Formats: sequence, C-alpha cells, structure tokens
Amino acid sequence: MASQGIWLPKIRALSARLDQMQLWNGSPLPAGLRARLERDWEHAQFLRGKIGELERERQRAIKHDRSQAAEKVRQLLRLRAIGPNEAWVYVNEFFGWRQFRNRKEVGAAAGLTPTPYQSGEEHREQGISKAGSRHIRAVAIEMAWCWLRYQPGSRLSQWYQQRFGHGGTRVRKIGIVALARKLLIELWRFLEHGVVPEGATLKA
Repeated sequence: MASQGIWLPKIRALSARLDQMQLWNGSPLPAGLRARLERDWEHAQFLRGKIGELERERQRAIKHDRSQAAEKVRQLLRLRAIGPNEAWVYVNEFFGWRQFRNRKEVGAAAGLTPTPYQSGEEHREQGISKAGSRHIRAVAIEMAWCWLRYQPGSRLSQWYQQRFGHGGTRVRKIGIVALARKLLIELWRFLEHGVVPEGATLKA
C-alpha cells in the first residue's frame, strides 16, 4: 500500500474503506490489488482471533491452574517489568522443565555466555556463544530493556547505567546483552530460592 501512495489509519473494518481508497494519482484501486488486500485482511482477522483464543486460554491457566509451572509463572509476575508473555515463555520454555545447578549453566543454556579468545599475548572477547535457545535470548534481551525502564532503582539497572548508560549505541547494545544474562540468573534465583533481585520492586 505504501508503494502505491496509500495511507491507512488504524481501523477495524478495512473492507468498508476500500471503495474510498485511491492511488497516489487519484485513480481507484485496481481489482487485483483490492482482491489481495481483502485476502490479507481476512487472514489477519483469522490470526487475530486465534491469538485472542490462545491469550484467553493462557490467562485462565495463570489464574486457575495449580501446577508447578503455573505457580512459577505467577511468581515471576510479582516482579514489575515482567508481563504474562515473558513469564509464560521463561517458565514453559526455560525454567520449568530443567534443573540448573549454578549460574553458569543458566547463562550457557540461553547462549548468553561470553566467548573469550586467547592466542599468545592477545586476549579479546568474541561475543556471546549463541549456543542456547535463540527464542529465549530474544526474550531475555527484550526483558532487559523493560527492566531498565520499570526497575530503574534496582542494582542491575544501576550497574548498567554506570557501565554502559553513557556510551554510544554499540556500547549500550553490548551492555544490554550482559544485563540480560545477569537478569536471567537473578530470575532463576528468585524462582528457586525466593531471592528478590536487589532493589527490585514487586507489584502491588
């Protein structure tokens, strides 16, 4: 639509607006383009309905399920900055089906451990290993940004701001990966031992 010069505000009924839409030169929508838009809109509505069903099913499980996994989800939801999506993914795809013995295993399972390189007198970092779950890494990094926003008084957020907060974009991105690893370890301790991350705020 953008390539045809068409601007569409956020609306719920696309089909009702198709007759009013015009191309950049004022001509009506070609039949082929209109048919494609109708198919895409119908598909999007179908997906929206399925997503809504899954979200309602998950909300019922969080509220009523008494399984150990659901208890862990509810425990994570006590922390500010953690929503239902993140708590559900962390428990069902990471914490809920395996046992970690130490913090190194937590970082390694997510592929967030550093990979140092040493050759003679040369020492440098090659980035994270990326050997673990790609999905968990993505959620962990997204969660780290949320943590900075909603838990600014926590020890982890203050550590990040002191070390990376005044750097450039590349430095902050490197720092957010380090924060994601530290936060993942803190959440593991919170689930396993009930230790609230230092300075973190619980929801009312």
